[in-house]
Amino acid sequence: MPIWVAGSSSCRQAPQVATAAARRSPAPLSAAPRHQIATQQRSSQRRSSRLQAAAPEAEKSQADVYAFEPQPLEEGVRKHMLSVFVADESGLINRVAGVFARRGANIESLAVGLTVDKALFTIVATGTDATVANLSKQIAKLVNVRYVEDITDAPHVERELMLIKVHAPPGPTRTEVTQIADIFRAHAVDVSDRTLTLQVTGDVGKMEALRKTLAKFGIVELVRTGRISLKRGERMFDTGSWNPRVAARPHVAVEQPPIKSGDGDVYDAANVLDAAYDKEAAEMLGEPYVLSIEVQDVPGVLNQVTGVFARRGYNVQSLAVGNSEREGMSRITMVAPASHSGIANLIKQLNKLVHVEKVEELTHTPHVSRELMLVKVNCSAQQRGELVSLASIFRALVCDVSVNTLTLEVTGKEDKMLALKEVLEPYGILEVARTGRVVMQRDSGLDTKFLGRVAGSRVML
Repeated sequence: MPIWVAGSSSCRQAPQVATAAARRSPAPLSAAPRHQIATQQRSSQRRSSRLQAAAPEAEKSQADVYAFEPQPLEEGVRKHMLSVFVADESGLINRVAGVFARRGANIESLAVGLTVDKALFTIVATGTDATVANLSKQIAKLVNVRYVEDITDAPHVERELMLIKVHAPPGPTRTEVTQIADIFRAHAVDVSDRTLTLQVTGDVGKMEALRKTLAKFGIVELVRTGRISLKRGERMFDTGSWNPRVAARPHVAVEQPPIKSGDGDVYDAANVLDAAYDKEAAEMLGEPYVLSIEVQDVPGVLNQVTGVFARRGYNVQSLAVGNSEREGMSRITMVAPASHSGIANLIKQLNKLVHVEKVEELTHTPHVSRELMLVKVNCSAQQRGELVSLASIFRALVCDVSVNTLTLEVTGKEDKMLALKEVLEPYGILEVARTGRVVMQRDSGLDTKFLGRVAGSRVML
């Protein structure tokens, strides 16, 4: 049987090694000089110690496939967060992703909040200041791009959403997973006889800490949105008038007197992203289908995926891109209206892409669906307690407060986002940032929509 010698890339046959050694050393080992015997013993000890040191590393890499060792960035390179406000149209996501693909830049995180007529992109890209500044200039040249802003150095609130499915059978294992979830303020959204699905929001450090803690139990599936961000306090994005060719200008602090409930929304609706996609307009386009696409982390893969939709004239209603449970892989969650035959053709075309590993259509299967929204509201000191009470009804969290503003973080479905928006409109909504929808299949096999499509038990009266 061939054996591998430590420190060598060639495979040697044991019988040949023994025969060659016999020819080179016809004398017995006891007849060899003492210094040669000591040298051979030290060499064998070093070789065995190297093999013993390598064995645990090999076992570790085989046992934990989610092991991740962070590497520091090169000097002068850092992560930049870009906010891009655009007029939404078919193929716009593909053009924005194409700017990065043509220059070999990889997008680490992407979150897109879409409405019928406008969208807010939050992009996290790694590079030098000059490289990212050049990318921003190229994005700003695209048609219907309102403005591009690098908010990396500005004080801002940063959040993302993660759904994580963990192997947790009933017993001590599930109890321990539940206790860990309580520490990270995660919520269980689905449970089966062998897995537990958790929902958690926070910054990227919190996400990685929870993922690393749960890795020992076995992560079955992981879906993450990109990061979204709003500037802290009364600082806001400078959207200006709705004109794609007006140059951006520095924004001054909000200096408006506090309004009372019932005065109406005094802010220009063109500068505010809606809390959800317009359902009436979406129904005219057809039934939206949900696709979960697992891809390799290579520059340009997002451009290839969105290009399949753009070339066939499909407008994406929701897009979320984040790391998956496997290192070097990402998961794209897309929602697009299409016919049954049209979505089947799209899936066939996506499976033909080189860097696409798996495509799943989850529309008619029981699944968990969640979005994350940050909303900044005009709020005086007298109204602060009232707004906090309203936020608690929707299980929204206060993540920033200033003299005249309050920033809330809320997670849920589109209906919940719309309901919260209607309640907050009388106070004056300043800004809204949303992620796309993330979806994960329920191992329990049941949800409301699924039960609505199957025959249930009936009582005959």
